[in-house]
Amino acid sequence: MIDLKENLVSRHLVFNEKNAKNKFVNELRHEAIEIFDKAGFPSKKNEEWKYTNLAPILKKDFKLFPETEEISIGYQDVKKYFIHDMDTYKIVFLNGVYSSYLSETTHEEADICVLSSAMNKMMHQPVIENYYGKIADKTESMVSLNTAFFKDGAFIYVPDNVILSKPIQIVFLSTYHESEVMYHPRNLIVIGNNAQAQIIERHQTLNGKSNLTNSVTEVQVGKNAELDYYKVQNDASEASLIDSTFVAQERDSRAQFSTFSFGGNLTRNNLNFIQNGENCNSILNGITVIGGSQHVDHHTKVEHKFPHCESHELYKGIYDENSHGVFNGKVFVHPEAQKLNAFQQNNNVLLTDKAEIDTKPQLEIFADDVKCSHGCTVGQLDDSALFYMQQRGIPKKEAKALLLYAFAADVLEHVEIPQMKQRITKIIAQKLGVNIDFDL
Repeated sequence: MIDLKENLVSRHLVFNEKNAKNKFVNELRHEAIEIFDKAGFPSKKNEEWKYTNLAPILKKDFKLFPETEEISIGYQDVKKYFIHDMDTYKIVFLNGVYSSYLSETTHEEADICVLSSAMNKMMHQPVIENYYGKIADKTESMVSLNTAFFKDGAFIYVPDNVILSKPIQIVFLSTYHESEVMYHPRNLIVIGNNAQAQIIERHQTLNGKSNLTNSVTEVQVGKNAELDYYKVQNDASEASLIDSTFVAQERDSRAQFSTFSFGGNLTRNNLNFIQNGENCNSILNGITVIGGSQHVDHHTKVEHKFPHCESHELYKGIYDENSHGVFNGKVFVHPEAQKLNAFQQNNNVLLTDKAEIDTKPQLEIFADDVKCSHGCTVGQLDDSALFYMQQRGIPKKEAKALLLYAFAADVLEHVEIPQMKQRITKIIAQKLGVNIDFDL
């Protein structure tokens, strides 16, 4: 039987010698592999992983460091995986390697480029040393594994007072044909004071392989800055994704993260916010529509440390066939965080008797002058509403789709990019098996 953990630990020294060119990063990698060696992969014995079992996917003989393949792929071949009907910056990776041909980067209004390159340039060292490895929780074993083995990812630095002229797309494509691959992409995003940015992220497997992607993203949002971040998860049914995102906000900032989970075998989203100043606003939205034996696990945490802040969290799930959903959201309020407003809601629809959802919204409050609420619902479609629509000439399948779309629509209201909203609406229609032009 393959012992993936021992394989990773034993091969780390050779990997680090080939890839470590930065002393600061090299030290972090050594520390990270020691943490992972002690902790290993998370199991269901860990309360935070109680409902998500990684053991079946970890039995595969993953290629850890795939050799560079001769890649013959054009933009037309992958166009459908981009939001292609608008002008954007693009940072694209093929099999973990930056693709200059498919990318459109810049160093003019901002630094939108590749993390491995930024780490080797003196001009970027202050940003790297101030934020890389500082925002993510390095005690988490999957984060430490990523730190130990990452090769590349996106580096985005938006200077103070810059409002980006167009959104950024970060796209990871896998075309490696010889075997399954384990990828460890790493993104570092720093939004300066009074700056604004919109970012879209996607991971896509094109070769039918059961790849495992262990992604980590660190995000720093400066004072009075605004960030809208969209994660589109509609990968092939064989692929699995563990996505860990850590967001640190300074005072008067607004950060909105929307996660749209439709595809993949197993998807685990760890989304963590920490508010480091007054008047922060954290917005977390999610729509999950899955079927078959798919599994999606949303784990969120918002940490309120200062007064006069807000957080708003709304996740909607639609589960069909034998699919399994998990929602575990925690709002933690420190004693100093008075006069804040925190809202958390998770609503779910089960379309079959075999679909499952484990939901656990949590509040830990150590302040006495706050407005905090949380809740969850699990139910089925309203038969009377479905009957009413059928009586007015709407076929049952389309009526069902309209009701489910209406159920998820309030999350889509927060999408600030029209082309993005249209794309997500089309994917929802496809997942529901109908061809309807929903009214946006």
